[in-house]
Amino acid sequence: MRVYNIAVIAGDGVGPEVIPQAKRVLQKAAEGRGFSLFFQDFDWGAEHYFRYGKMAPPGMLDILRPFDAILLGAVGHPDIPDHITLNGLLLPIRRGFDQYANVRPAVLYQGVDSPLKLPKGASIDFVVVRENTEGEYAQVGGFVYHLQPEEIAIQSSVFTRRGVERIVRFAFDLAVRRNGKKRVTSVTKSNAQGYGMVLWDRVFQSVAGEFPQIETESLLVDAAAMNFVRHPESFDVVVASNLFGDILSDLSASITGSIGLAPSANLDPSRRYPSMFEPVHGSAPDIAGKGLANPLAAILSGAMMLDHLGQPDAARAIERAVTAVLEEGIVRTADLGGSSTTQQVANAVMEKL
Repeated sequence: MRVYNIAVIAGDGVGPEVIPQAKRVLQKAAEGRGFSLFFQDFDWGAEHYFRYGKMAPPGMLDILRPFDAILLGAVGHPDIPDHITLNGLLLPIRRGFDQYANVRPAVLYQGVDSPLKLPKGASIDFVVVRENTEGEYAQVGGFVYHLQPEEIAIQSSVFTRRGVERIVRFAFDLAVRRNGKKRVTSVTKSNAQGYGMVLWDRVFQSVAGEFPQIETESLLVDAAAMNFVRHPESFDVVVASNLFGDILSDLSASITGSIGLAPSANLDPSRRYPSMFEPVHGSAPDIAGKGLANPLAAILSGAMMLDHLGQPDAARAIERAVTAVLEEGIVRTADLGGSSTTQQVANAVMEKL
């Protein structure tokens, strides 16, 4: 029997509430399918920072490297600045393990209401592919006259031909594999960003020439945001820079009913390093500790992990179970208009499995 070793970082806020439920569902999905999951938990995050002054130990990447995958709950605490939490845990993992493809599906499930009024018979089912290691989040820059009245902050975006080409190619490969519209939308802002985004546009056009079977379009980010609201049913695979992909994928979660339903994967497609899977919703400190968090994003992130590990049958089983629970509409958390607890929703998914 194949055993997968999974590093688990429940993290902060609602992370320690949703991740145990995701682990239960993953173990259930593995039963009778010829593989098992061994979870090793790491208590890194805000509490680690309060104790030791760091979000994780200095050898974090060396500790994580031997694992088959990483399951992450959330990073962030209201008493710690976000640039410390992110640069102390999440971003070093993404960059250190070259997880350059951030994949965020946006699906409007049966039984879930979108805040949008969609055309009759239309549905939302697309994927935002976000460049995950450079671009606007490259952390290149610095301060001059730091903490003085004349303080200057310099923040530079970094776009490399290698970085842009590999994420664009990933998006086209995904469009080929997906049972979708066979369409890739590039999100740009080259009318205002005359270097990085111009390179992005040129590379997109070049790679598109290798995929004549895939329809393409290029949208300025403001037009893309508008069309996410006006015509979300028109999208299939959307490829965007680090900043644009981050913002648009949160918007896509909102138009599909709740950010509590949004999973994500941070992938190293070369598989040199472990990939990381996490719900998009973050630590949600306003509801932490109350048992109210929606576990479905964490559960669906676990399904994405199983798919990446080569267990698509188990992944599809989890997706079908989640779909069935949402379609019934009986057990659901407050973000979807219900009153069920985190554990009750996970129990319902277990029953469907």
